[in-house]
Amino acid sequence: MRFLAVTLIVHRPDPVTGVLAPAHDRFREVLDNAVLAEELGFDGFGVGERHERPFLSSAPTVVLGHVAALTRRIRLFTAVTTLSLLDPVRAYEDYATLDHLCDGRLDLIIGKGNGSAQRELFHVTPEDQWDRNAEGYAVFRRLWRQDRVTADTRFRPPLRDAEVWPRPYQQPVRVWHGSATSKESVDLAARYGDPLFSANVTHPMEPYAELIRHYRQRWEHYGHDPADLTVGAGSAGLCVARTSQEAVEAYRPVFESNLAHQRSAGLPVVFETLEDFVARSSALIGSPEQVVDKVHRYHEQFGHTVLHVAADAGGLPAARHRDSLELFQSAVAPVLRRAVPDPPFPWAPVLPRQEPSRRG
Repeated sequence: MRFLAVTLIVHRPDPVTGVLAPAHDRFREVLDNAVLAEELGFDGFGVGERHERPFLSSAPTVVLGHVAALTRRIRLFTAVTTLSLLDPVRAYEDYATLDHLCDGRLDLIIGKGNGSAQRELFHVTPEDQWDRNAEGYAVFRRLWRQDRVTADTRFRPPLRDAEVWPRPYQQPVRVWHGSATSKESVDLAARYGDPLFSANVTHPMEPYAELIRHYRQRWEHYGHDPADLTVGAGSAGLCVARTSQEAVEAYRPVFESNLAHQRSAGLPVVFETLEDFVARSSALIGSPEQVVDKVHRYHEQFGHTVLHVAADAGGLPAARHRDSLELFQSAVAPVLRRAVPDPPFPWAPVLPRQEPSRRG
């Protein structure tokens, strides 16, 4: 199993002190967390893309470009690239450039994105966002694979024998499809034979398990090899401590702050108590043994081989969060790495196969 540390760069007041850190400091925290993730042995670091409050993640390529300069081994992920809002040509240019700068350590997770404010900002409607996402991805993947592209498009000017630079480093970049609540993203992933990444953060297990089962059915429908099917999954929170009681009490202020935010924002509340959140959500809160058991329970339903956890403290004291990440890597990840297989592809740049040299 492989492990990612992911941030959406949420920018909200500290749940205990009520202090809102300057945006500059929040970005520095993200960079420090990326370096820490590599030092601790995480396999990937992901940055989301949102274009509305309370997020600072509107420019993931810029953030990941800086992370690329500070790291050497860890793979870089988007979580997610909101192709329904973007011009696929411009998105290709940004990500192809980033992929060169990070020496092919880039993976993309794409999706239509969430939030009405960002839809309004980009003049995207609920009725056309799925079509925009599908069209954007069709153009994006062709640009990555073909030197010249001709495409009749609805949501951007048509392409006529278009060349787009730079040409790619990875050939092609690996693209995952983010899946939260609907079958459209699942079907798109299965149609192209791409891996799926389940959000798995808002609800109990079953809605996500149902979508993953649908993905498997559609994968077979499109005629892909079952051995190549790949699923990743998120988690709703992280606090690993020596005992479950210590972990739960440390996380309580974070949960209560998030609950108050949901209610004040008029968002649906799924888990009314911390105890219910720990028991029924995907949050990894408890002792190492409890966290391992929970991941195994989800794996039985999802069959996932990649897991993401929170890169940010998210309201936990910084020292507590670091201790949690260290304990996760020392006492949780090794157990899961032995028990759960890796994805069915190398965790490495996707480069052209080198032909053997001939002598004579």
